[in-house]
Amino acid sequence: MKTDTTAPPEGVTRRTFIKTTAAATVGLSAGLMASENVAYAAGSDRLRVGLVGCGGRGTGAARDAVMAAEGVEIVAMGDLFEDRLEQSRAVLRDAIGEALKVTDATAFTGFDNYRHVIDSDIDMVILATPPGFRPMHLRYAVEAGRHVFAEKPVAVDAVGVRSVLETSRLADEKGLSIVAGTLYRRQPSFVEAIRRIHDGLIGEIVSAQAYYMTGPVWLRPRQPGMSDMEWQCRNWYYFTWLSGDHIVEQFVHNLDVIDWVMQGRPERALAMGGRLVRVDPSYGHIYDHFSVEYEYPGGVRVEAKCRQMENTTRRITNRIVGTEGVADLHTDRSVIRAHDGTERFSFPERGNNAYVQEHADLIAAIRENEPVNEAEQIAFSTLTGILGRESAYTGLELTWDDVLQADLDLVPASFSFRDLPMPAVARPGVTPLNRAPFRSAPPAMSGG
Repeated sequence: MKTDTTAPPEGVTRRTFIKTTAAATVGLSAGLMASENVAYAAGSDRLRVGLVGCGGRGTGAARDAVMAAEGVEIVAMGDLFEDRLEQSRAVLRDAIGEALKVTDATAFTGFDNYRHVIDSDIDMVILATPPGFRPMHLRYAVEAGRHVFAEKPVAVDAVGVRSVLETSRLADEKGLSIVAGTLYRRQPSFVEAIRRIHDGLIGEIVSAQAYYMTGPVWLRPRQPGMSDMEWQCRNWYYFTWLSGDHIVEQFVHNLDVIDWVMQGRPERALAMGGRLVRVDPSYGHIYDHFSVEYEYPGGVRVEAKCRQMENTTRRITNRIVGTEGVADLHTDRSVIRAHDGTERFSFPERGNNAYVQEHADLIAAIRENEPVNEAEQIAFSTLTGILGRESAYTGLELTWDDVLQADLDLVPASFSFRDLPMPAVARPGVTPLNRAPFRSAPPAMSGG
């Protein structure tokens, strides 16, 4: 097993990686795509898959890819930590049997594990690390000519979103497929209901509500001897540079649905939030609740609320209000009613496994040589979450362009197991939009 826990090679930092232009790689495109080791050969029986990020979601995604189609093999795996990698291998050995072709020579750890996985003899890579790493990993995969399944969200800041948008354009130029882990887009109850909304069944949309109000997620307490970097990476959910905060990491599902319904993106947001329950530093510095008012084109206002607290009312749903009716979109059933209560449409979820379907769609696109690219779509849904988060963090009403164009760069410039002081909890009216907490003192307050 190859292990490398050092920082990237000299000069290969997040900032230089993200600043790499598409023009610098386009010239390589023809040569890369001509290589038989890069692009999947249509009609081949085998599809070789690599996995980067071996936590629960990554392990599940690898299993789902094998379940999605015949001839899929997991041939390379990588994770920052050896214990996570070996746990994942053990689970997959039981779950997919002979479809697991990973050997010690194709199992990698360390901060550069993604390079080794992507440089292996694979056709497709699953990217399932904490999302702070996603822009760098996605860029490397596309430059290497790999098709990608990218878990949501795909960035935690504006610099990362801009990188993903650039990578999306490069994937189009190279004929590569990128599918995102936005499950609702592959659940028939959502697909059928939203198709009818777009066909006018509820008339003109006038407002909407989105909720992801649930209990807390896991906590992995710091162990003696852990460096700051190791503690933060193992407990990644509670650090904005790694997760984006729960409004981005979790609520992105619902925000993606709203963008889908609205067939666009919000123009501005005004939000509030904070931490009322998770106040101990062991919970990092993220918030435990947000409330956002998004404004979409035409003045359509969307109320979006998310919360992670014990012993509180649970609500995970989307409600779309039109001039002629209301659509309630749920994971188990979607219903459209006229304003007098008359049911116009109902679609129960019928056992479709969206986790498997997203891989089936990607594999079909690869094998049929009909590329599908969802990178821009998920980048914009990710930015919708970041827009709401930054409005709450700063206390400012912010526009889409305020955030998209911001010098908001939350991820460390390089990676090694070292001291990494935790940024302070965001304070509305004090925390600036344009900031790079691991690089320099924050500039003056700014924003719309």
